Amino acid sequence: MTLHPLDLTIIAGYFLTVVLVGFWVSRHGSKNMDGYFLGGRTLPWWMLGISDASGMFDISGTMWLVYILFIYGLKSLWLPWLWPTFNQIFLMMFLSAWLRRSNVLTGAEWIQTRFGTGTGGTLAHLSVVFFALINVAGLLAYGFQGIGKFAADMLPWHFTSQNSGLLSNANIYAILILGLTSVYAIKGGMISVVATEVMQFGILTLTALAIGIIAMLQVSPTLIRQHIPPGWTNPWFGWHLNLDWKGILDQANAAIQSDGNSLFGILFGIMFFKGILASLAGPAPNYDMQRILATRNPREACLMNGMVNVVLYFPRYLMIAGITVMALAFCMPDLRSMARPDFEQILPIVLRTHVPPGVLGFLLAGLMAAFMSNFAATLNAAPAYLVNDLYKRFVNRSLTGKREVFLCRLASMLFLAIGILCGLVATSIGEVMMWLVGGLYGGYVMANILKWYWWRFNGQGYFWGMIAGISAAILAPPAAQFLLGHPISNTLYLFPFILAFSVAGCLAGTFLWPPEDEALLMEFYRNVRPWGFWEPIQKKVMLEDPSFKPNTRAWRDIGNVATGILWQLCLTALPIYLVLRDWSWVAACAFILLATSLLLKFNWHDHLDEI
Repeated sequence: MTLHPLDLTIIAGYFLTVVLVGFWVSRHGSKNMDGYFLGGRTLPWWMLGISDASGMFDISGTMWLVYILFIYGLKSLWLPWLWPTFNQIFLMMFLSAWLRRSNVLTGAEWIQTRFGTGTGGTLAHLSVVFFALINVAGLLAYGFQGIGKFAADMLPWHFTSQNSGLLSNANIYAILILGLTSVYAIKGGMISVVATEVMQFGILTLTALAIGIIAMLQVSPTLIRQHIPPGWTNPWFGWHLNLDWKGILDQANAAIQSDGNSLFGILFGIMFFKGILASLAGPAPNYDMQRILATRNPREACLMNGMVNVVLYFPRYLMIAGITVMALAFCMPDLRSMARPDFEQILPIVLRTHVPPGVLGFLLAGLMAAFMSNFAATLNAAPAYLVNDLYKRFVNRSLTGKREVFLCRLASMLFLAIGILCGLVATSIGEVMMWLVGGLYGGYVMANILKWYWWRFNGQGYFWGMIAGISAAILAPPAAQFLLGHPISNTLYLFPFILAFSVAGCLAGTFLWPPEDEALLMEFYRNVRPWGFWEPIQKKVMLEDPSFKPNTRAWRDIGNVATGILWQLCLTALPIYLVLRDWSWVAACAFILLATSLLLKFNWHDHLDEI
């Protein structure tokens, strides 16, 4: 693709600015581990919320979301529940406060507050580190795939004539951009990451508004209706997807079949069940957890996750809807001419063909910002698990100050190399994403639910539940392929089997070993104040301290979660219907959004000090 000199100037100016800003603020975050990894817990909650949202506004996810909106229409609103997106609601309502009360540095360090430092606690600690490192490697590979495809399609320089293989243009671009982003992320730690992410999110928001407005000016509702199948604008579904592209774009039906999403009712049931479990488990040990631990207090931790929902969904889906309707209006002939179109390429196809010079440079800078935000946040989450949770705990307990920061930078460079290697062997964005959300997270959930809500659950149960779940997540896809004779179309269908292995490990470890020390459990319960099956410990705490007030907010929290999920769905659907100019749906979404916002104000926000 040939870019106008103005576009190239904007892109070069953006890269130079973000690196300089990252370096400029890096001196504030390089004094010790707490400063490098959590910014000294001095950053305001709204800034951490914008930073967290910016990290989630990744280019790989955006390319996938454009693909599913194009293919599945408004039924695609449910597919992000694979992650699940509504875990932010659980965090916002109560789990962020529970986590922040621990006052620890990492998720693995948190495990010590629950299971202690004996054999069970140590094994549980190591299993979290193991999961965190695999998760970071997978997320880096996921970002690698997205930025490589995008840059190779959008940027004008070609390093090789190969379009596939290890030395393809996509892989070379991904390595170069990962290397550039890592410069400031490794140098300054969280302070640099958050400062640049706030700046990048401003660019992203303006980018999203520009794309949404361009789409609304260029594409009429009549033109959209000519290129979509019946039911495309309706979010509701039955047992089957009931969306037929025949005669409009036959290749879209093949994509649905390949995704394994034809039986949409069953898929939705698994997604929702897995999503509830994953959300109850709390945040995975990644940049999302890091930002919760970086807040100043439990109240601000909840507000931070609320901020993520407020700032992320409307602009992101305005961009996604804008790209999608331009693809529907202008790219159908090109897609029909391809025997097997790569629908993950819709985003770059639309940008290079239907956005004017100048505006294109600004949009490319915004999308590069999306990648850099996500990648920097992911890379910054990795080193503490190696340095704090392995080296400092088991090798050198006296490690402090600048030596900590030096080792964190070395660990970041190691994970940069691992992420690149994982990205080189992956084949698509969807492949990596589905293994992460359908497989790896499936093995994570049960052990991490029980740690919050059941007093009898011990460190051995956590360890064996995690190891059984992670092992099943790694081995289930090849085992299914061996049994079926072909790769499984959707890793999510393996979730019940992965969960069963994890549950078996949890229960075996719990009942084959004694419960944790009573004093440790009482201290944890006093500090975190969870609800759930804690009655024996609660009685002992109240006997020792009659003034202690147990958490009786379970039903209020659950009600707020239900309201919050509906609120989040409206934040997602409203910008899509706005770009489509489907005013009846716009009015309905706006009304429900207002009503749920008022409910959350009175039933959640006004009671934050009680959480």
